[in-house]
Amino acid sequence: MLAISNLYKTYGDVIALDGCTFAVEPGQLLGFLGPNGAGKTTAMRAIFNLIKPDRGSVTWRGEPIDPQIRRSFGYMPEQRGLYPKMRVKDQLVFLGRLHGMERRMANTQAALWLERLGLAERAGDRLEELSHGNQQRVQLAAAVVHDPELLVLDEPFSGLDPIGVGAMTEILSEYAARGTCVVFSSHQLDLVEDLCEDVVVINEGKVALDGAVRDLRNATDHRYLEIETSNASPDWLRGIPDTEFLSADGPTVRLKVPTDFDFAEVLRNTAGTTIERFSFLPPTLSEIFREAVGQ
Repeated sequence: MLAISNLYKTYGDVIALDGCTFAVEPGQLLGFLGPNGAGKTTAMRAIFNLIKPDRGSVTWRGEPIDPQIRRSFGYMPEQRGLYPKMRVKDQLVFLGRLHGMERRMANTQAALWLERLGLAERAGDRLEELSHGNQQRVQLAAAVVHDPELLVLDEPFSGLDPIGVGAMTEILSEYAARGTCVVFSSHQLDLVEDLCEDVVVINEGKVALDGAVRDLRNATDHRYLEIETSNASPDWLRGIPDTEFLSADGPTVRLKVPTDFDFAEVLRNTAGTTIERFSFLPPTLSEIFREAVGQ
């Protein structure tokens, strides 16, 4: 288990981490979310000793993380962490060797990952000759070439086309399924909601939300009511008690209502209309996120 406990980090007057605390269990695929500047990257770097927190601790299986343990981790930074003029496969082999792999195994694994990620024909190219999306694929290969026990990825989906997103999603899910701790940050919250069972939301260096996505959605005190009709004016549901009128997009009306909302008033207002679609759902992860960080 990875445990981040009461991390504090300041840069002059800027507070990057303010008591950040959360844990990741084996086999857990955790979405680590927050607005820009919330402290996500700082927390990730602390795992790899790239920054030293002012206070707090980062432990792996209850023990401090020393260089030997850290060699078993995989890290994919948001900024390019590879050598632009080095050839792709040579780079993967070199990084595998740094993680303690024998040369033959590093060569084998590098070739396997390049094949899987559709880059086998680019193995002899310099990294700088690849597109942004293909460079992102190489970064993923560099993070997993040594078969890590903990995988930490900072905005791994950035710059990927839908095929690349699908490949990345499949690989992260596979690693979690075999017991690896997987942590990744992303601003693509719809994708996170589809992929992750659990999330941590950080804001201004503090954990604002932590838990299962389903539980966080169901725990809210409101729901979203959306009704589409074929023969009603856009404002037909304005002014109903205990509701907040959010939008009217053509025939579709959206309201924010309490969890225990009584539909009787809505049904009375639907007299003479034809309802094409009716939904009553908890907030999406994106909506919960915006509420948690005050946006």
